[in-house]
Amino acid sequence: MGFLPNHERTPERDLPRKRGFPRFLELLGRDFWKYLRAGFLALLGALPFLIGMSFALQSHVLLFAPAAGVIGGAIAGPGLCGLADTILRGLRNEPGFWWHLYRRAWKRNAKASLLPGALGGGLLAVQGFLLFHAGALGLSTAMGGALAAGSLMVLGQLPRSLVALAILAGSCGLMARYFYLAVTLLPFVNLWLPAFPSMFLIYPALEQNFQIEERLARRERES
Repeated sequence: MGFLPNHERTPERDLPRKRGFPRFLELLGRDFWKYLRAGFLALLGALPFLIGMSFALQSHVLLFAPAAGVIGGAIAGPGLCGLADTILRGLRNEPGFWWHLYRRAWKRNAKASLLPGALGGGLLAVQGFLLFHAGALGLSTAMGGALAAGSLMVLGQLPRSLVALAILAGSCGLMARYFYLAVTLLPFVNLWLPAFPSMFLIYPALEQNFQIEERLARRERES
């Protein structure tokens, strides 16, 4: 957890890993600045979405929300992929210089993230608009959409997935409900704060189902 790298020590990915909350604190202390920087860049990419949503909420015109969501979501997609890549590399204890790895992930995922970003942004914008204007009805809609998106993972890892989805849905719901207050706080907490605990919770399920680290290690041996 030092500030300077020690290239002579045993790689962290080869050491026994802590579990549970100690592991959470270890990652948070070690990679906090990486998460913060990646989250801030993701926030910059999300600014068109936030500005468009602010206009839609101020004008009270529903049609502006999906338009802002589709355009803003497409722009935000690569930055969100970069944030996810940073968090996942930390969970895998992968070595490397953050900025180099972040740029590579951004470029690799830029085109592929446009359509999912547009669709997800449009859906989130409509849900946020309804939540802002319809109270409890909008909250049910937002949480229902989030749960439907993660239904396959929920079936296999119910407790972890429900908590992770609750964190994400709750963050989106609070931001939509208290939009203007949330916008003022975003430069400080940006997008890593809900993303990191959510991905920390679901990563063991991803690793169990897809053997991510084993596949990466095999690819590294073969290269």
